[in-house]
Amino acid sequence: MKTLGTFLLALLHLSAFAKIISVKPGNHPTIKEAISIAIPFDTVNVEKGLFKEGNIIIDKPITFLGHNTTLDGENKFEIISVTSSHVTIDGFTIINSGVSGMVDYAGIKIKNKNHAVITNNILKNCFFGIYLQQAGSCIISNNSITGIKTEEQQSGNGIHCWKSAKLIIANNTITGQRDGIYFEFVTNSVIKNNYSHSNLRYGLHFMFSNDDTYLKNQFENNGAGVSVMFSHGVHMYYNRFNNNWGDSAYGILLKEISDSKILYNQFENNTSGIYMEGASRVQMSMNLFKNNGWGIKIQASCMDINVHLNNFTGNTFDVSTNGSLVLNSFNHNYWDKYEGYDLNKDKMGDVPFHPVSLYATIIENNPPAIFLFRSFITTLMDKTEKLLPGITPKDLLDENPFMQPIKL
Repeated sequence: MKTLGTFLLALLHLSAFAKIISVKPGNHPTIKEAISIAIPFDTVNVEKGLFKEGNIIIDKPITFLGHNTTLDGENKFEIISVTSSHVTIDGFTIINSGVSGMVDYAGIKIKNKNHAVITNNILKNCFFGIYLQQAGSCIISNNSITGIKTEEQQSGNGIHCWKSAKLIIANNTITGQRDGIYFEFVTNSVIKNNYSHSNLRYGLHFMFSNDDTYLKNQFENNGAGVSVMFSHGVHMYYNRFNNNWGDSAYGILLKEISDSKILYNQFENNTSGIYMEGASRVQMSMNLFKNNGWGIKIQASCMDINVHLNNFTGNTFDVSTNGSLVLNSFNHNYWDKYEGYDLNKDKMGDVPFHPVSLYATIIENNPPAIFLFRSFITTLMDKTEKLLPGITPKDLLDENPFMQPIKL
């Protein structure tokens, strides 16, 4: 305790003597010179202008402050490398980092350090935008990251986080990168209020990352949607997954995840709203599945999936599977295809609903059958199911479907 008190007193002493070092274009000190002469907790204040100083290394705890200031990497350099904890970078336009198949050049890279704040920056045409490696307790907020490459191998991720913890990624806009936000081995972190759209592969891609929360983000028009793999303790609330179309595109792919909650999200206009494989102990409630090709595609390898109190409306197929779903539960959902009745007026149907149609089962086993969609044969099949419900696959039932949409 005495040691901690001594450390805090030392910090207060240093901050009391902190000064502001100003940098102007074409004058001395240069940015690198200013950082060199700064002491801990100084502010390096860089005036408006264009600066080409190669790789800028911040090796002490300072505030690095820009004012419509542009840092140009000239397509050769990593632009800012942070090698100290307690660094703030605020107010820069960072453009044209180097691109390499061997080195992960970034607009801003933080490696093996903690308590960084990266805020209010604009990054354009950087291989990786903001890159965190073995970082902790960092805040990445209010940044705009734009990539211009058209091929995945020429583009890195917008916000790339590896083996880090206690991060806050908030209020950023990411577009045109390989993956908008990438997490690998990241724990106890929060991603909130970000807009990740029109990225080459995933709007959000995370693997082996446990106990993270994703709140009020929008993932739209990404090459393959969102991918969540090999993780547990995933909490996704109030997110929007929209307009992710393609042969291998999903609103969200859930592969080998467990002990997670998917609540109050919107899945609209995707090839598949959710695709699940090898998932277990997942609660999915109060979500909207609207105008997707498939609302949910759930593989037979999933178990203990509870799909309750969701709205399914306007989907071509509400649910599809490649096997038995007896180990999962679908109950108290609203299905716009349900044509049952409610004689006791309890707002729930008196007869069960079969979300997996005969045609959906045929397509799952014979994908080319999709070309018969809206043909006379499929229309006849649908009418036959209604007259002879015994031919509908019985692996999945909603015993108590709602008659009207659930208020979400």
